[in-house]
Amino acid sequence: MGWIVVGYLSGSWLAALSVCRWAGVGDPRRHGSFNPGFSNVLRLYGPRLATATLLLDALKSMPAVLGAKLMSCPVWLQGLVGLAVLLGHSFPLWHGFRGGKAVASAFGVLLVLVPSVALLSAVLWSLLAWRLRAAALASLMSALIAPLACGWLAPDYVMVVGGFSLLVLARHGLNIRRLRRGEEPPLRGS
Repeated sequence: MGWIVVGYLSGSWLAALSVCRWAGVGDPRRHGSFNPGFSNVLRLYGPRLATATLLLDALKSMPAVLGAKLMSCPVWLQGLVGLAVLLGHSFPLWHGFRGGKAVASAFGVLLVLVPSVALLSAVLWSLLAWRLRAAALASLMSALIAPLACGWLAPDYVMVVGGFSLLVLARHGLNIRRLRRGEEPPLRGS
């Protein structure tokens, strides 16, 4: 239970808010897509602040999950700790339960639990984002592929990774609607 609480609390720190505050720029929740995450920070403030956001959101996700894994907690409990991190990022208590979409945080959790799946997902995301110029579409495709890759590379974690993917897909509901209407902003602003 302790690791679950630590997971939620660490997940609820939104790196984008701190990075933007430290850089002296506006709150990303008030501009662009209003999302405190990598792609909105990239569109608003460029690659330097976006990269810092991505790295910090991934890193914050690791300690609680690593603790549960190192203590040889069962896979389902490791999954609950990871889910707590993602829920903390998506619904942070300190910010009125208005958080991000948990893609970078999910990457950090996957790096600890199933590194091969994390790296494959990251490569897929990068290729799709570069080719399609659509972060949301790249995130959706990566979330769909992750459980399938897990079935091949780390079968014990398929259900856990499937749960993470469902949360990421659910958090992208607005993006899915914008993609259908052709209104999703490109990854790089013009």
